[in-house]
Amino acid sequence: METTAQQSFSKSLVWLVVGFAVGLFSLSLYALPAAQLNITFLLFILLTVGVGSRLLIEIPQASAYVSASDAFVFLALFLFDAEGAIFLAAVAFLCASFYGHRQGTRRLLYTSLLVVSVTLTAWTLRLCFGSMVELARSDRTLPLVVAICIMALVQTVFVSLFVPRSATQFASGSEGRKPVSHFFWTFTAYLVGASAAGLLAKLVGRVGDGPSIAVISLLVLAYLIASPFRKGASTSSSSNALTRVAVLPSTRSEERFRSAFDYAAIGMALVSKKGRWLQVNHSLCQLLGYSERELLATDFQAITHPEDRDNAMASIKELLKGNTPSQQMEKRYLHKEGHPVWVLWSASLAHEEQNGSAHLIFQIQDITDRKRAEQRLLHDVFHDALTGLPNRALFMDHLKLAAARAQRRDDQVFAVLFLDLDRFKIINDSLGHIVGDQLLVGIARRLEQHLRPGDTVARIGGDEFTILLEDLKGEDEAIQIADRIQKELSVPFSINKREVFTTVSIGIALSSTGYANAEDILRDADTAMYRAKSQGKARHVVFDKEMHAHAIDLLQLETDIRRAIGYQEFDIAYQPIVALDDFKLKGFEALVRWRHPLRGLISPANFIPVAEEMGLIIKIDQWVLRKACIQMRQWQELFPSDPPLSISVNLSGKAFAQPDLIEQVKSVLEDTGIDPRGLKLEITESVVMENIETTTALLWKLRELGIRLSIDDFGTGYSSLSYLHRFPIDTLKIDRSFISRMIDNNENKEIVRTIVMLAKNLGMDVVAEGVETKEQLEHLRRLECENGQGYLFSKPMVMKAAEKIISDTYATKTAASTKPKENGSGQKRYVVYSKPGKGESGLAKSLGLSRPTSRSVMLYNPAVGENGKPKSK
Repeated sequence: METTAQQSFSKSLVWLVVGFAVGLFSLSLYALPAAQLNITFLLFILLTVGVGSRLLIEIPQASAYVSASDAFVFLALFLFDAEGAIFLAAVAFLCASFYGHRQGTRRLLYTSLLVVSVTLTAWTLRLCFGSMVELARSDRTLPLVVAICIMALVQTVFVSLFVPRSATQFASGSEGRKPVSHFFWTFTAYLVGASAAGLLAKLVGRVGDGPSIAVISLLVLAYLIASPFRKGASTSSSSNALTRVAVLPSTRSEERFRSAFDYAAIGMALVSKKGRWLQVNHSLCQLLGYSERELLATDFQAITHPEDRDNAMASIKELLKGNTPSQQMEKRYLHKEGHPVWVLWSASLAHEEQNGSAHLIFQIQDITDRKRAEQRLLHDVFHDALTGLPNRALFMDHLKLAAARAQRRDDQVFAVLFLDLDRFKIINDSLGHIVGDQLLVGIARRLEQHLRPGDTVARIGGDEFTILLEDLKGEDEAIQIADRIQKELSVPFSINKREVFTTVSIGIALSSTGYANAEDILRDADTAMYRAKSQGKARHVVFDKEMHAHAIDLLQLETDIRRAIGYQEFDIAYQPIVALDDFKLKGFEALVRWRHPLRGLISPANFIPVAEEMGLIIKIDQWVLRKACIQMRQWQELFPSDPPLSISVNLSGKAFAQPDLIEQVKSVLEDTGIDPRGLKLEITESVVMENIETTTALLWKLRELGIRLSIDDFGTGYSSLSYLHRFPIDTLKIDRSFISRMIDNNENKEIVRTIVMLAKNLGMDVVAEGVETKEQLEHLRRLECENGQGYLFSKPMVMKAAEKIISDTYATKTAASTKPKENGSGQKRYVVYSKPGKGESGLAKSLGLSRPTSRSVMLYNPAVGENGKPKSK
């Protein structure tokens, strides 16, 4: 017990002692030779800290003991001199204070006083004997014995006078022990420790530092292994250490148990077999919020959570029957304020030797924080971090349960709704990901508010949500819920004082379709959602079997496209582009075709979108461009003309966005040797308008290569006419949708007229796509559209057929007149007359059109007619 003088330590005095000890430690650290900080010193520190505070060396038939930390500090005086010993003492005793569960200033006071005592001992020995390292390694025995005695004496005097025993437990003894007896046994304990240190120092001097540390470690390990067996022979067979201490009859053991019980960092209690609290410690009172008196007035069942009482009572019964030496479980107690407290509860049975009665010992460790962390971790594993909704794993768990219930009951109908936001990428790219995240959170909250109780809504990734609807009456109810969701989500969201609009595409899969696996119904709902997107978005589609077959075909198509690129299954078809005034062949458009080895010819409309989605369209575009240029180069050599025949090649948006597009095109021109004027790249209007500045610069770089540029499907995009003049475009291709409805729809006819006039004003030529009837041809000629392309002239054809048309076209006999002709105004202009070739006349006849027997091309004067005569005004 603490003396009156020890209890009178004021806080200021405590901090003064602590400051003085810190100063001593700092000086010793400063004076510690750098060479001494080696691996041996580090191992010595680890050995001291690891086992020093746990290993107690008892004096037989005495009530005193000394810890191994003290012996190691004495040994450090002999091995590393005063500075090393002080450093080791500070580290070892501080760690020992933690092991002893000391708190606050008592821990600092304990460590500081022991550092001061070691410093005093070390400098006393240095003044008397000089270096202790040299003394230990010398052959002088008497000085070493004297040094050991002085070492024990100085430590005993300082500890007895200044170190509060109840705080340090340095020298055990009963409260009533006489001071002289206590001093004697304390001195004896220190003398044993110092002597052991001296002998070990001699050992080190003989065999060296490394082997000595190894021997010491082995001895300590052997002691730790043998200690439980030695103690087990003299105590009861109980496996709980506190139980063994509790039944020792000696006064010393009772005091140790009482001290360990009262100052334990965990809750401890002695409980009767009927559950009454017999004795509780301070930690348990703090844990449960009760005073000691309040707890002793109750039993442990009263404060045990109702859901855990049965399990706890079953464990107690097992203990009382002797079926098990101890019980352990995680359970909940009820705090005085009413909230549950999670604890790790250990119980064991102890017997009193005097009267043979038995009671229970509870060890109660607070694990509330750990359980909260586990619950939070479990929540995070199964919930989306952004929205707090269930994630895919938890949704699939609910879906599996619903599927299992539906298999047991025929009337149990459920549905899965798969939601995907429309245009969410545009919102992210334009307004930023923070706004996108806030939109997702807002959507999650609306879905939660407008669903029925019991329905499960989850976010399974990105902008995709799923909903499990249970206990449905049929398909109509699922459709009604989908309609309601689309209406609710179409209402704008207010995010950062900005209105954000969005719509959703929903796929619906019903359990009535028949599913064995939960994964299948989610897959089919996803498939239906993609069908909704393909049909125009902002709608819902109910899954049917045909969709699944289509999805399987699509997956196979993706695999086949990859193979087709490697096995060169693609080919090029050539569709002629014809001048509408004289049907002269102007060039071809290269169209990719795929001849599947098993499925035959596959339409580009079926595989081009898939290739674009997979990113393989870039490789296909590059292959088509190179092969088309190689073929056109051969035709240019066989059939030279000025200007040369041209080949038009479509360039997809992804290919156009490639950073090395200019280098790719330049490489193709150089490798194939094609006249650049004979290559025309076609880019869709929407691609041109995606980024005005970047597109303009890129188009001018392509134009600098000598090639020509064309805007494909003109009129269907969202371009602004104010930008068109900035682009170096040679040709506008009128989309086939306007041509096909031109006869019956006057608005489309006016659109075509406007495009033709616009092109002429900007110095561009025009190609009408999809010309299929003579009426369309006549209208286009009256509108002065220059060129046409379509089935009326020719379907896309293979290379040999295209080459025959070129051969027929250029197999003409040309007669030229160099005599100038006069027009009605007397102006002279040169006119070239040519006789139509076989191919041309055949084309005119096949169309049923009357043509002049001779054709003229005006070189300088547009007022001269086809026959060389002036046009009538």
